[in-house]
Amino acid sequence: MQPFRIDIPQADLDDLHRRLDATRWPDELPGVGATRGVPLAQVKELAAYWRNGFDWRAAEARLNAHPQFTAEIDGADIHFLHVRSPEADATPLLLTHGWPGAVAEFLDVIGPLTDPRAHGGDPADAFHLVIPSIPGYGFSTLRDAGWDAPRIARAWAELMSRLGYDKYIAQGGDAGSVISQELGRVDPDHVLGVHVNMLMTFPSGDPAELAALDENDQGRLGKLVRFDGELSGYMKVQATRPQTLAYGLTDSPVGQLAWIAEKFIEWTDPDRSEPEHVDRDLLLTIVSIYWLTATAGPSANFYYEGAEGVRKVAAGILPPPLTVPVGVAVFPHDIFVPIRSLADRDIPTITHWTEFGSGGHFAALEEPALLTQDIRAFARSLKADAA
Repeated sequence: MQPFRIDIPQADLDDLHRRLDATRWPDELPGVGATRGVPLAQVKELAAYWRNGFDWRAAEARLNAHPQFTAEIDGADIHFLHVRSPEADATPLLLTHGWPGAVAEFLDVIGPLTDPRAHGGDPADAFHLVIPSIPGYGFSTLRDAGWDAPRIARAWAELMSRLGYDKYIAQGGDAGSVISQELGRVDPDHVLGVHVNMLMTFPSGDPAELAALDENDQGRLGKLVRFDGELSGYMKVQATRPQTLAYGLTDSPVGQLAWIAEKFIEWTDPDRSEPEHVDRDLLLTIVSIYWLTATAGPSANFYYEGAEGVRKVAAGILPPPLTVPVGVAVFPHDIFVPIRSLADRDIPTITHWTEFGSGGHFAALEEPALLTQDIRAFARSLKADAA
């Protein structure tokens, strides 16, 4: 286990700026708006800010303000933040990002989660945080095939063991939700509970099950149908041809920018005032991590490895049931909004369920206070049950 510090060579930043200046822009059909992808004017404006307004060194310093390490586990060098709370009896909490995310997603929740006393909260709610980069994402290497969610979960269990954490909570959204649930399966003797802010619920095909859904749940089912028909193109490409995709995204920073920014625009709460619905500098921090580490292709491989598992779940072939308590935070503008009856059918150990009135897929970025509040509430419920 080695200390790690992000230090991008200036030559890489100069190359990024040169490539942005030399962008070859595509044409755009008149009057189509965002129906065929991110509008040209929006990408041009965001790219101009990336080139002239965004400060990578400030973002780098913000990340480096937290202790970081790498550890070789199962042939991969795993990068992670390890931020211990000033409260000695804090609960260990492992946070896992997804795609197109990075450890930078969690910057706004690190302080409140580790040091609630300093943020107007109860010190009894404190956590020791472990925030790893998925293999192939950012500063974690990917050297061989086969890094699906169960393998990543086993690596996370090994990481927590090496750090000396006998009992801990796992939390995540997007891929982090899938990995956290797998962690509850592979390490149930040490996982106190699993908290997720994205949960996929699929109907079984039983007409009686569908007939029992109310209007609200039918709307949620409609979001799933829309995702499959309109919004899942990225997933199908990454799950089938990640290497082919990698050439363009690794060579063109604007290509990488548009590929990621589209998700932040489409998967987030449209009522937020920011043009991209999240803090622009944090968005570009995440885009820059993908660009500067050339991990467009390696990160896409997660979808290739998980494609068969997704097909099985969609067909009603579920993994073994979780035996640890599960908490679910539901944000209304997520790409998947779970249906409670279907969730209880698939996960009988759900003990905590919260529905929020705002927020989308990137909860830690969009609604850090709400996510922090819900993780704390779930952890309190686990302590109450244990008592």
